[in-house]
Amino acid sequence: QVQLVESGGRLVQAGGSLRLSCVDSTRTSSNKAMGWFRQAPGKEREFVGSINWSGKSTLYADSVKGRFTISRDNAKNTVYLQMNSLKPEDTAVYYCAASVFSSARSERAKYDNWGQGTQVTVSS
Repeated sequence: QVQLVESGGRLVQAGGSLRLSCVDSTRTSSNKAMGWFRQAPGKEREFVGSINWSGKSTLYADSVKGRFTISRDNAKNTVYLQMNSLKPEDTAVYYCAASVFSSARSERAKYDNWGQGTQVTVSS
């Protein structure tokens, strides 16, 4: 069972940047695709981006394409989400997840292990 812990969320002004981290304490996710999702109050959890097991392939939601970048360091069992040009509509709890597959996926159902989430708030 993969155990994921996110960190890095905080209050930031619009136009600013943040980097979220997700650490796998079990060190068992290096062969799995990893994803980032987010959930705003009153809304469904939505896909943000995904990275394949090797880090060579990524997938992004249209709403964040060109602003957010996912990367991973398998030696550190860590996945990152670099968020630039943040907008108030990016405000949400951000969740890291490990997939059952090795290739990047956008479908929420393809992920079977989730972190507890980290709050990102973007002020206007």
